[in-house]
This record gives sequence, structure tokens and C-alpha cells, in this order.
Amino acid sequence: MSNKIKVAILSGGDSEERVVSEKSASVVLKYLPEDKYDARIIDILGAKWTDLITGAAIDKNDFSFNLHDEPWKADVVFCAIHGAPMENGVIQGYFDILDIPYTCCDGFVSALTMSKYLTKQVLKDRGVPMAKEVFLNKKEYEKGIDLTKIIEKLQLPLFVKPNAHGSSFGVRKVKRPEDLTSAIDYAFQFDDNILLEAFMDGREFGNGVMRVKGEIVVLPVTEIIPENEFFDFEAKYEGASLEVTPAEISPELTKQAQQLTSKIYTALDCKGFIRVDYILIGETFHLIEANTVPGLSEASIIPQQAVAYGWTLAQFFDYAVAEALAEKLR
Repeated sequence: MSNKIKVAILSGGDSEERVVSEKSASVVLKYLPEDKYDARIIDILGAKWTDLITGAAIDKNDFSFNLHDEPWKADVVFCAIHGAPMENGVIQGYFDILDIPYTCCDGFVSALTMSKYLTKQVLKDRGVPMAKEVFLNKKEYEKGIDLTKIIEKLQLPLFVKPNAHGSSFGVRKVKRPEDLTSAIDYAFQFDDNILLEAFMDGREFGNGVMRVKGEIVVLPVTEIIPENEFFDFEAKYEGASLEVTPAEISPELTKQAQQLTSKIYTALDCKGFIRVDYILIGETFHLIEANTVPGLSEASIIPQQAVAYGWTLAQFFDYAVAEALAEKLR
């Protein structure tokens, strides 16, 4: 029997972000050190859980499958599912019951941070700057809402986005009053709860953070310069943006962003690595959102920042797995 640590890289998922998850998982498998880890990609699609190499079905009683007449059971799970059922916290309780550690936040924190609205409410009390927002429930909206009052509060332009969805699916920028209804209807196609936010006119940035050997490590800051009007799916995953890492900002602004990222990581009780996105207005960073399972393709922001910090991707992924295993022992 091999002495390598068995790593199940979770991929796929049930949301529109499935295609992004597949890219992330393949990069983790590519770079995770083979001399140390026996890594497999486990595809999750509804109730169908499959080892991608053998096609074997996963026994959900103990998260194992049969390999060469031996049970293969993960020592640790690498979280690479963006959206449901991982980034929203649904599946983590299952691994908690089986006492299998994982590289991302626990179920409660993941569910909290998946809700853009609830995340903002927690961080407002911590003094984190952010845009004004209006929360809308679909049933409430269908009973009748005065959109004029929303426009008066938030002003135009404004953003309409699903409350618990990532990769910019369902997001629209509204510049004219007559376009607001269609933007709301579009967002409700992705989520029964949506968020309307005041437009923040400034430069966009992202900043990653993680624990290594129990200590918080804040990565370099990235400036995101999208070709489109905002950092949408095309800009994030199809190259329609310029990303500058480290960001070309003053040491003072870099320090401000990194301190705010560390503060948010601690306030939300995060684990593993996350990315926090900001708009810089004047000399102050304003929160957009916190991503607890950020993209991991070679062109994604967190991998860029890890390399700029001085790590290889092999080291970065190794640190993430090692921290998850160490967390179990604390």
C-alpha cells in the first residue's frame, strides 16, 4: 500500500459554475506534488459522485470507491467546486460527519459568505466600507415593489445581481430606469433573492489570503482592468481583462487592502484560502464580495498572487492541503 496522502479533488457541482470548477480541479491535479499525494478528481453532479479516472461510483457511506480490489478513501478533500453544493456550505457537513478534513471554510461560514447580503451585514458592523444595497425576495417583488424608491436610494447606474451566485452569472449594470425591471427579472432566473447595489466608481482589485502553518498570509494585491463594463464571466474566465499582480499602487494602499483582507478573513472565521474583491474609491477600498472557493485556473487571480508571492503552484496547493490536515489536529 502507498504511503501517499490520498486527496479527493472535488469538481463539477450543480450550478452554472460547473465548467469553472472542472478547470480549477484539473489545475490542482496537475500541480499537486505526485511524490507526496495520491490525488483523484471526484466529480459531483447531484446524487452521482464519480471517480473520473476509473468511472467508479463513490460509496457515500464512507466516501470511498473500489480500486484494484482495495478501498480508496480520501484523507483530505481539496475544495474546487464553485457554487453548489460546496461554496454554499451544503456538502461540508457530510465531510464533518465522516471526519474528513477539507481545504475550504466550514458549512456555516460558506453559507454565510455565499449570501452577498448577509456577508455585508456582518462586515458593516466591523466598519468595512461598502456600497449601499437593497435586498429583494422574489415573492415579495411579485406582490409589488416601488422601484422608484430604490432608484432614489441607490441612484443610477446601479448593479442587479443574484444574492447567492458567483462568476457574475445573472449580473447586469442598469443605467436607465426603464432597464431596471428586465435586469431584476434576469437576476431572478438565477436566485430567488437578489441584491441591488449602488454603483461604485473606481478601480477594481482582488486580494487573496490563507493560513500557512496556522498563520495568516495575505498575498499580493491584483488590479483587475476589464475590457467590458465590469468584471463579468468573460473577463474572469475568457481573457477579457488585464490583471496586474502586484498592483501598481502605493505601499500605503497595498497595506490598507491587505489589512482589510486579513480583518475580513478573521471576522468571517474563514479557513483555507479566499479572495476578497474591492473597488478603490479615492484612497479607500470598498468591499464587493468575499469568494471562499475562488477560481484556480493558471490564469485565475489567486494562482497569480501565489506565484507573485514567491511560491510555485505546487507549493501553494501543498500548503492548502497541509493546513487542512493540521487544522484537524488542533
